[in-house]
Amino acid sequence: MTQDIYDLKELCAASGVTPRTVHFYIQQGLLPPAGSAGPGPKYGPGHVARLKLIKLLQKEHLPLAEIRRRIEPLDDGEVLGLLGDQERKPAPASAVDYVRSVLGSSPSLARDSCRMMAMEPAQPYPSRPSAERSRWDRITLAPDVELHVRRPLARSDQKKIDTLIQLARDILTEE
Repeated sequence: MTQDIYDLKELCAASGVTPRTVHFYIQQGLLPPAGSAGPGPKYGPGHVARLKLIKLLQKEHLPLAEIRRRIEPLDDGEVLGLLGDQERKPAPASAVDYVRSVLGSSPSLARDSCRMMAMEPAQPYPSRPSAERSRWDRITLAPDVELHVRRPLARSDQKKIDTLIQLARDILTEE
């Protein structure tokens, strides 16, 4: 391995993730694509740092969407700085320590909050309007070309989709 250049296998070994995870994170926008394309894509130290930071943030139970929102605008130097900060943070010894760290306040406030949570019955989440149920249809226009359409559609929209499908198939089958 050249210094600071990793192939996929080396990247996975250095960061403790699987190749499938690397590809998924790239697809989800959590990790930038490899620095070079081709049969042997190469990754840099920034990729390793981002993967390690993602793992640490996941241990704090942050969802991937929130992790992406936090690290997407950061450059490699900022990611390394955050990674260092996260690694220096001591792990909470108990659940109360965790609550204290989340509340970021005095031990008495954390203790009182824990007491109040144990004494008060859980309140249901406020009701939200239920999302309209939908499904997606995949329409093959040509080999390796698909159109994805959310159903149900209004009748006027369905007519437009039918026209679009016919036009697309005509264009894609021209030789």
